[in-house]
Amino acid sequence: MALDRDQVLRSAAALLTRKSTATMDEVAKAAGISRATLHRHFAGRDALVRALEALGIAECEAALDAARLDDGPASDAVQRLVREIEPSAALLAFLYTENQLFEGEAQNEGWARLDERLTALFRRGQESGEFRIDLTPAWLTEALYGLLGSGAWAVAEGRVAAKDFTYMIVELLLGGARRTDAPRRTDAPRRTDAPRREES
Repeated sequence: MALDRDQVLRSAAALLTRKSTATMDEVAKAAGISRATLHRHFAGRDALVRALEALGIAECEAALDAARLDDGPASDAVQRLVREIEPSAALLAFLYTENQLFEGEAQNEGWARLDERLTALFRRGQESGEFRIDLTPAWLTEALYGLLGSGAWAVAEGRVAAKDFTYMIVELLLGGARRTDAPRRTDAPRRTDAPRREES
């Protein structure tokens, strides 16, 4: 039976996002293949991580497409983006910890493509008067990446409910990015499980 490379990558991603220090033996076991078979397709951990990087970038670009970043208010586009990218957030959180991916001339140009599209979204929000202009689009992009990664780890560790992922990230990011005189959207999802204060 032919090896399903995509399935192996997804098995590796599922394991490494839970245990970033997993060995190649553990990755092979999680994928249901021998270490020798894994090694034939990925010469070592670096090759595996590079393949996961390509997968993560592709999934992010698909999420950006699905979020329709140029449609409607920029704040709504941010909300759609976080919702679309949520399934890939854990993989992104793992990739963020792999410093070799972001060093030297071998850096995947896909990261630059993602940065360009995200900074364009935040710039559009500034030009439309939705977002503050004292926070640069580059910084808002980095803040989004950081919140996605932190949110993914918090969900994985059980400190945040998965159903609250989008709400918490959107509220925190836009709460800081939104101009104080910009109208607040009333159709944003709200948590329904917050404890209610008893009347005194």
